[in-house]
Amino acid sequence: MTYARILVFAGSTRSGSLSTKLAAAAAKELALADAEVTRISLSDYPLPIYDGDLEKEAGIPENANKLARLIAAHHGVFIATPEYNNSVPPLLKNTIDWISRVESTGTSAYRNRIFAIGSSSNGPIGGARALPDLRKIVQAGLGAILIPEKIEVGRAREAFTESGELAAEPVAKLLRRLCRQLVDVSSRLVN
Repeated sequence: MTYARILVFAGSTRSGSLSTKLAAAAAKELALADAEVTRISLSDYPLPIYDGDLEKEAGIPENANKLARLIAAHHGVFIATPEYNNSVPPLLKNTIDWISRVESTGTSAYRNRIFAIGSSSNGPIGGARALPDLRKIVQAGLGAILIPEKIEVGRAREAFTESGELAAEPVAKLLRRLCRQLVDVSSRLVN
């Protein structure tokens, strides 16, 4: 049996990041849903701030190429984002800006990849204001396929157990459902 390969990362690299906790919980749920999971940290792929002149002079940074190859090697992607100033954080936006410049055999490496998104914040709405922008970036900007379902984890400092699972059953159930959808839709690319 061939398993769907899913890439998971958070749009934050801060120590104790709530989005990193959400990415870890998603990775665990994806593995339980029979996916082959690769979890990465964007701190392992540092990139300069996107600048068209820099790209023209120096080309696309190798870390952007590596990330694009990682996405291309997976059937699906789960992104967990924090909310900064009612939108996505600069780290995540900059990363996507760079990988959007990478071409692979004439088409973008992430086209026709299945994406799922989630957010977390310590506020009551769980980073919900970042998700419309991330949705637009992933769908319209990258041309990827985005699962309509999403997850928002509010009051996230208290939302996770010591073992990293979501404490409230309704939110945990939503994450399980989202991860199952990501695996199911991504599996269609395998078969």
